[in-house]
Amino acid sequence: MNLKNNVLKVLSGEKTDLTPVISVTQLGVVEAMEQTDAFWPEAHEDADKMATLGSSLYELVGLECARIPFCLTVEAEALGCEVDLGNEEKTPQIRSTPFKTASEIEVPANFLSNGRIPVVLEAIEKLKQKYGDTLPIIVGITGPFTLTGHLLGVENLVRYMKTKPDEIETAIDNSLDACMDYAEAISKVGPDIICVAEPTAAPELIDPLQFKSMVKPALEDLANFIKTKKVLHICGSTQPIIKDMATIGYDGISVEEKVDIKKAKEELEKGSNVMKVGGKSMPRGSSSISKIIGNISTTQTLFRGTEEEIKNEVKMVLDAGIDILAPSCGLAPRSPLKNIEAMINARNKFFDQ
Repeated sequence: MNLKNNVLKVLSGEKTDLTPVISVTQLGVVEAMEQTDAFWPEAHEDADKMATLGSSLYELVGLECARIPFCLTVEAEALGCEVDLGNEEKTPQIRSTPFKTASEIEVPANFLSNGRIPVVLEAIEKLKQKYGDTLPIIVGITGPFTLTGHLLGVENLVRYMKTKPDEIETAIDNSLDACMDYAEAISKVGPDIICVAEPTAAPELIDPLQFKSMVKPALEDLANFIKTKKVLHICGSTQPIIKDMATIGYDGISVEEKVDIKKAKEELEKGSNVMKVGGKSMPRGSSSISKIIGNISTTQTLFRGTEEEIKNEVKMVLDAGIDILAPSCGLAPRSPLKNIEAMINARNKFFDQ
């Protein structure tokens, strides 16, 4: 079976004999670093190590994709933020930002040559050379709302949404320009899937009405702009915004374990019907109904669960109709390789029955 074609068919709305098992989110784990000699933080700055670690779970346990990079700080760093690259158990974090107001946020002419952007682009090329015809290559980018939070500070972002909404809209628009430039550069190299991560848009952080009015428009613009297959990941309990997510235009929606898959699929169907009734078409390249990706717990099941617990959770989400099996969010660095393999084996056993 061609693993790349299997995933792309699902995202295109075609039926397949086997539900893919991939990760659209962060997949670097310490055991894989030790076996491949591609450790953080070096793998954040070295294209060879980034490509090696990004494909390590495929090589070591059979996860059906390669995925890079391993954090959401690449764009912010290229825009001028100071970043702490962390260590082998800690992902990079924003240390400081030069921006005080929305009007100060603008994309410099040399944006695409700044920071680690060239490293990511080179790592994509290396993965394409090695796996281009057989394995789906997934590249993660930061969504415009989350990027705005990095540039202004998340606390300021949430506060300004209530006190200075016009300024936040300007900041999101300026951040969107950076997202589009980066997505275009990535698309030219040729990965199979771009995953837009918007963790700051979680319902636990902002009201669903704020998501609809302030976050969704920029995500729609970005969906229209991205020419490859595209996935949207939002952390937390996204059940209240599933219907809105369905009308944005991403081929897949990645959700956490807090989401009820059966209810989510019902909401996606409703969202699709709303578009049809309203005479709206989905953005180019997207299927009529976004596919659901997830939602095996990364904080519990894959991090510290037993093989039986993993098997039961995989069966539960497959029975519920998950379209693509995946970790619910970024893998914890100390997640055991045997647990990732157990997830894949549980998928295999489910279809062998």
